[in-house]
Amino acid sequence: MGRAGREPLGTAPVLDWTPAPAAAVRERPRVARSLWADAWRRFRRHRLATAGAVVFLLLAAGCGVGPEVYHVGMNTIDFHASMAPPSWAHPLGTNDLGQDMLARILWGGRISIAVGIAAMLMSVTIGTLVGALAGYFGRAADLVLMRLTDVFLSLPQLPLLLLVIYLFRDRLTKLVGPQLGIFWLIVVVIGGLNWMPTARLVRAGFLSVKEKEFIEAARSVGVGPAAQILRHILPNVLSPVIVSATLSVGSAIIAESTLSFLGLGFPPDVPTWGRLLYDAQNYLDIAPHMALFPGLMICLAVLSVNYVGDGLRDALDPLRIL
Repeated sequence: MGRAGREPLGTAPVLDWTPAPAAAVRERPRVARSLWADAWRRFRRHRLATAGAVVFLLLAAGCGVGPEVYHVGMNTIDFHASMAPPSWAHPLGTNDLGQDMLARILWGGRISIAVGIAAMLMSVTIGTLVGALAGYFGRAADLVLMRLTDVFLSLPQLPLLLLVIYLFRDRLTKLVGPQLGIFWLIVVVIGGLNWMPTARLVRAGFLSVKEKEFIEAARSVGVGPAAQILRHILPNVLSPVIVSATLSVGSAIIAESTLSFLGLGFPPDVPTWGRLLYDAQNYLDIAPHMALFPGLMICLAVLSVNYVGDGLRDALDPLRIL
């Protein structure tokens, strides 16, 4: 009787589910993330891609700034230090003429990386243009441009590279100088023979995107073909183009190194990484460091770029689960 008004033992307390006043309810702010922000977040989670980006940036920065910091002449000859192993005086050793290998590798890296980036820009530009025209207009344009792409794909690249450089190297050397002429000749040849995969990727993307509803809406309100291509379709097919561009840098570096190794690249006074390997081929037994360090630079540059391309492919994949 004395427990009247109390809850019986063993019963759970009654919870009050009355909603709180509207003023007391605070909504969490929603942070809108763009497609590129999501891609950057996924790219950072790819450890190999992040490591590759860091290594390639370090190589590019070292080759760009290194010669200004490391004050040793790349052409300084010292026969007393010929083919010396790595030491404090010469961190990467010297070549057969006593020239410092580190200074020559830093200078040559500028040329090799510049050739890779310039050839990539040229191949991506040509491939994007051809693929966009073929995919958007179709019919006769598609037939002609894709058959032209097939013809270029069927050409043997290395023999054609050697033939073109052999035929036009002397003419360009006399016209614009030995270094600049060879640079643009190699860039044009490498870029002109590597645009076909990009063209096929862009064409496939255009064929898919141009049938979407928002393109039909843009066409119905009078948007011209140029505006449709540049403002509406091309931004939606950039993902495979970016991946292809990244991988093209490594391919161009290898192509330039191959040409220099065969003696048809830059002149002997331009120490590209491939040229350094060409100079070291007769001294592999007594001075292996002459080939080890330039080969290591080529390997690191190409491997890091390929890892970056793999990371970008995964980060820009629209079907990837967030």
